[in-house]
Amino acid sequence: MPQKKEFPGWTLFIILFIITVLPFFFFTPQTRQTSYSDFKRLLREGKIKEVVISRDTIEGVKVESAGKEEPFSAVRVEDPSLISELEDRNIKVTGEVQSNWLRDLVLFWVLPAAVILLIWSFFARRMAGGGGQGFMTFGRARAKVFAEKDIQVSFNDVAGADESKEELMEVVEFLRQPKKFQRLGGRIPKGVLLVGPPGTGKTLLARAVAGEAKVPFFSMSGSEFVEMFVGVGAARVRDLFAQATEKAPSIIFIDELDALGRARGAGMLGGGHAEQDQTLNQLLVEMDGFDPRKGVIIMAATNRPEILDPALLRPGRFDRHVLVDRPDVREREEILRVHTRNVKLDLKVDIKLLATRTPGFVGADLANLVNEAALLAARNNKDQVEMDDFEEAINRVTTGLEKKKRVMSKKEKEYVAYHESGHALVAELVPNADPVHRISIIPRGIAALGYTLQLPTEDRYLMTRSELLDRLAVLLGGRVAEEIIFDEISTGAQNDLTRATDIARSMVREFGMSEKLGLVSFDRPRRMLPGDGFLPGDKDYSEELARSIDEEVKEIIDKTYARVHELLEGHRDQLKTLAKLLLEKEVVEGEALRKIVHGDRPPKKTEAPRPVDLSFPEEPRRAVGE
Repeated sequence: MPQKKEFPGWTLFIILFIITVLPFFFFTPQTRQTSYSDFKRLLREGKIKEVVISRDTIEGVKVESAGKEEPFSAVRVEDPSLISELEDRNIKVTGEVQSNWLRDLVLFWVLPAAVILLIWSFFARRMAGGGGQGFMTFGRARAKVFAEKDIQVSFNDVAGADESKEELMEVVEFLRQPKKFQRLGGRIPKGVLLVGPPGTGKTLLARAVAGEAKVPFFSMSGSEFVEMFVGVGAARVRDLFAQATEKAPSIIFIDELDALGRARGAGMLGGGHAEQDQTLNQLLVEMDGFDPRKGVIIMAATNRPEILDPALLRPGRFDRHVLVDRPDVREREEILRVHTRNVKLDLKVDIKLLATRTPGFVGADLANLVNEAALLAARNNKDQVEMDDFEEAINRVTTGLEKKKRVMSKKEKEYVAYHESGHALVAELVPNADPVHRISIIPRGIAALGYTLQLPTEDRYLMTRSELLDRLAVLLGGRVAEEIIFDEISTGAQNDLTRATDIARSMVREFGMSEKLGLVSFDRPRRMLPGDGFLPGDKDYSEELARSIDEEVKEIIDKTYARVHELLEGHRDQLKTLAKLLLEKEVVEGEALRKIVHGDRPPKKTEAPRPVDLSFPEEPRRAVGE
């Protein structure tokens, strides 16, 4: 849509200057300036023909020696005898009433007013947030408007999210053929809310809907509605819906809806009606008021649906809630193929293998992964992006930048080597742990001195009690290995203990996996605080029961610790062998670990598909000493 050009303030100032000031310099008659003493001399010599006397100047005509007449001008000096001398020589004398009202008007009124106006306009633009919008345009919506021909995104550009695309295809049909659904008495849905974690492609899906339907697309962030002036947000909501109605059929897209649609009254301790609440009220009114037959659909995206006002989520406003979840392994493969279309890949690059090695990655993470791999290949002067580049990019994204030059003492390296060997060995020995892919004692990231990377072979969304206990065992493997070898413990297991405690507490409080407490969940919904915070759910059980919960959590961890201690004691030699190999090579692949544990025999633990625990994602190990 062509933007309306505004008249620049500086151009107005220049035109005003030319009209009012420059005439004084360029259109004033040019006369020769003469001193008063020269004027008196010419008067005595009889060379003055006529004079015009004003309050400040004496102007006239003088006669040169050759008889040539020439105008002159002199500054008037208080001289009482001047008039008598002029009359004695019969010189024509004329008086002039000098008026400087135009000059005074320009210099003392017009120019100061123009300067004040320019300064006011400058600060008004700054307060309005820039972008060429003036003070009186606060109420105008600042939506980015994309005409139907400008949107080149379609569902073919959105990899994965098949279920979400199927839901949104109906919206496209509503916009293309509204009468098809209205002929049976159906009503076009007013709003579609896209919900999902950050980076899953919610904004891309909204643009794809507009691209498929070939309708104008009005895009605006929720934070752009709220200003410091009361009533501005509500005015922008009205203007946005008015613009969309003029261009109907069209799509209004509000990104980060939680910035605008937070539950009313939650932002102020005393309740009250904040500017944000007024803006939300206007949005609710507009969604109720516009005619669905005109084909205006409002779409919004958020990753925090729990803080939205219930009035936004009821039927008749956001009728459809579409989940845009993290992609599974098949969808990650599709996303990687989209992002690698313009990348020169080596023939040995296995996209399917990369998809299995990136559990929990969203679309934005995968795009960043491909870009990091391409940058690494270019840095090493390669002609193609190889599999090693992708492996290093995965390590960078998940565990941070490698720090080979960090100086560590021999003792610290031994602690880290045995710590990571304990994790890896337990992961290989317990039946329900994810396969170990790589072990490293090269420092990475901010504080990680080493890491053990486990990769699942399949996406799953449930975990059994045995799988949780095995995960607990892997987390405690590093601490137990230090204790067995050095008869001493370090601070390197701090993050492992935190995560192990979280898992054990969730087993007891949330999942009902305690034999002593039974099938009871003690977890309660969190209460919303004024602002953005939350309070834990109300505790509706006694202190005695709380003590029992703590005892049960400790018992689970203690039993797992005893199990891991017995397991590593029985494989002490293999633990030492793996640690020495780590100290020598710094990085050990999973195949080398399995050879140390099982020799040439195939491992007893079947390589069955392992789950991905979405509640407790794998994290890099924390640094020793943290």
